[in-house]
Amino acid sequence: MKLTTALLFLVAAIAATTTANPAPAPSPDPEPELEQRATAHPKGIDISGYQPNVDFKKVKANGISFVYIKATEGTTYKNPEFSKQYTGATKAGLIRGSYHFARPDTSSGAAQAKFFVAHGGGWSKDGITLPGALDIEYGPKPHTCYGLKAAAMVAWIKDFSNTYHAKTGRYPPIYTTTDWWKTCTGNSAAFGSTNPLWIAHYAPSIGPLPAGWKYATFWQYASEGRNPGDQDEFNGSMDGLKKMASG
Repeated sequence: MKLTTALLFLVAAIAATTTANPAPAPSPDPEPELEQRATAHPKGIDISGYQPNVDFKKVKANGISFVYIKATEGTTYKNPEFSKQYTGATKAGLIRGSYHFARPDTSSGAAQAKFFVAHGGGWSKDGITLPGALDIEYGPKPHTCYGLKAAAMVAWIKDFSNTYHAKTGRYPPIYTTTDWWKTCTGNSAAFGSTNPLWIAHYAPSIGPLPAGWKYATFWQYASEGRNPGDQDEFNGSMDGLKKMASG
């Protein structure tokens, strides 16, 4: 009886101590917000011949889900690193696509779209290929608007877009800045219902968009970062990115 009473006192004392000094909670994940954001908004990069030796396995390990690679410019330039870069991204398990740098001062939109498709800019419904993108932005002076007035620029972009669509069944995402779009197309609203927007804006928030688009599909938010090339984000989930690749 005395032993039983002593044991009861001992158990009570241990319980009181445990309640007063509970065991520390497990350390939280050091980057839970980053992981949640990566899941909600997949990160990507875009590269060109200026990044010839990208370690795509490392890039993927750093949290990158997709990459856009420059394939062509005008109707004469082909990125000499494109095949190696595209193959490397594929082997690393990244969703990938290609882009064309527009030169409206040298040839028609249709001619450049055909050149793009013939040299890496095509699309296939394999679930890992993003539609080829049109990069149209300020060029080297005096090519601010490449000598074209707003109506002619809009017509050039339509020519490229419609030709690419006829060749691939997809409309190309349009990469641009809001400033260039306002300056060189007169802030045309003609493409918002067909072409995904890939906006470049280096700031904490995406900023105002060109006319015609209610949202951007891709956002290039920095020209450098943890990974090679420009830093991008997809406006959606990983499932959404895969659906875009699947058409």
